[in-house]
Amino acid sequence: MAVSPLVGSFVAADYAVFALMLLVSAVIGVYYATVGRGQSSSKEFLMGGRRMTAIPVALSLTASFMSAITVLATPAEVYQYGASFGLFSLSYVLVVVFCSEIFLPVFYRLDITSTYEYLEMRFNKATRLLGTVMFIVQTILYTGIVIYAPALALNQVTGMDLWGAVISTGVVCTFYCTLGGLKAVVWTDVFQVGIMVAGFLSVIIRAVVLQGGVANILQHAEHGGRLNFWDFDANPLRRHTFWTITFGGAFVWTSIYGINQAQVQRYISCKSITHAKMSLYINLIGLWVIMLCSVSAGLCLYSVYKNCDPWTAGMVSAPDQLMPYMVMDTLRDYPGLPGLFVAAAYSGTLSTVSSSINALAAVTIEDLIKPHIRMSETHLSWTSKGLSFLYGAVCIGMAGIASLMGGLLQAAITIFGIIGGPLLGLFSLGILCPYANATGGLTGLLFGLAMSLWVGIGAQFYPPLPEQSRPLGLTTHGCNFTTTANLFNWTATSTQASLYTTLVQLNAVDRPFLADNWYSMSYLYFSPIGTLTALIVGLVVSLLSGTGTLFTSFTIYISTGKLDIKKAQTKFGNNNPGFCNIHELNFTKSSLPA
Repeated sequence: MAVSPLVGSFVAADYAVFALMLLVSAVIGVYYATVGRGQSSSKEFLMGGRRMTAIPVALSLTASFMSAITVLATPAEVYQYGASFGLFSLSYVLVVVFCSEIFLPVFYRLDITSTYEYLEMRFNKATRLLGTVMFIVQTILYTGIVIYAPALALNQVTGMDLWGAVISTGVVCTFYCTLGGLKAVVWTDVFQVGIMVAGFLSVIIRAVVLQGGVANILQHAEHGGRLNFWDFDANPLRRHTFWTITFGGAFVWTSIYGINQAQVQRYISCKSITHAKMSLYINLIGLWVIMLCSVSAGLCLYSVYKNCDPWTAGMVSAPDQLMPYMVMDTLRDYPGLPGLFVAAAYSGTLSTVSSSINALAAVTIEDLIKPHIRMSETHLSWTSKGLSFLYGAVCIGMAGIASLMGGLLQAAITIFGIIGGPLLGLFSLGILCPYANATGGLTGLLFGLAMSLWVGIGAQFYPPLPEQSRPLGLTTHGCNFTTTANLFNWTATSTQASLYTTLVQLNAVDRPFLADNWYSMSYLYFSPIGTLTALIVGLVVSLLSGTGTLFTSFTIYISTGKLDIKKAQTKFGNNNPGFCNIHELNFTKSSLPA
């Protein structure tokens, strides 16, 4: 990757702010390692003893997947494609309601550490094992991306060695996660989400002052076509429309908040189911705040560079470098503020990586070690810490692959779509469909994964044409310097746009039929494709292979007689935990007493 020309460099105050953020994060880890010497059990280390309260967990939920990708890539997305990305705020509402009322009660009442324990309860061991492996692969890939993102920012604004920054990110995360467990992760998340908001505000306020007010920024965005919220085009090949973001985005984020170990592990660590639900709803406010900040930063970015695009002009080598470029361009006369912004990007990564490391350790202990190896609680606790250290090292190495993935935002959502979509379909099948059986669940998961891999990998080989992705216009006519433009930015100038369109048309001759009708599907639909395929195939196979026990979701009140639940389970099959509470007996109708 070419190194972009630096518009400024860190001064002592910037390094001080940045170092302070790292120091506070490390101190929190040391504190919980010290006061938590009683964390002799793996559940205490991984679940915080199930004594957490709603507000810190809510902020931790917000921080966990609002990473450096949010700080760096979302503003760049708005700069290139418009503010329609902000419609994710609507999908967040659907996600939180669905997760709090459907998934959360099931996982919380089961008192499980790993969400994949449910898959064995509901289906069988093979389904649990496959789900666990898919989660581990997904999380390591995603974590590699979020480690790489702030390292890119540091490289851009300070010239610091890229891989030195990658390694330091992973080391700090691994340090406090290994020492303090879930409590350290949650409370560092609380601190770090504050840093993220402060970093955003420093950039937004400076841009508002430079551009003469919020009204001018909105006017520039209007003239540049960036306020494109209400595009109701139903074509699934369009990259971003109202439907792709609200419908497709709801599936993506439900797979994160509903079944992803990193998030579920947080809200089931709450001391009551009321606190757990409250944490999700309070988290919704946090998601809205972060989305408002990132979209506003993107509009500010466009307003500042509407006449001189740094990417087209060759001042940055990738759109993900635009935000750090603006920070050094507009805040270099304010020592400490560039350091605050980079600390914000770094905070986003620390929160996400620590969440991932903790979740990976949890599923490895519960799903891969405990079922096969007998260990004391003390040994399990030490094993959890050792696994945290090991996964930290693996994720640092995986950052190398992230450097080859192109746009950070789309790469991250694509990973969640391809792997998270089929898993969401499997869990939905188990919880919402009482007659689904193990054969249907495993078959549905495999078909869903195959379908999402097909479209996802195909999209990498045959990226959508510009008429589907529809980037908005960028120009360099206001630049006061001469440089070599990036000819592959099709919207840079009319001449460059014509040249790029000609190249695309020549290349389109060799594109197969599927390239423009299947692989060009909006990346936000990868998750619904995997989810719905897993759900539909699972239902069909379950019906064809025999429904097994017909579970009922109705509360059955038995006024007379005494039933032996264990004997009934032996005769009719295991209870479905998704349809079971203290008053529910999951028997077939023929088993009920007269």
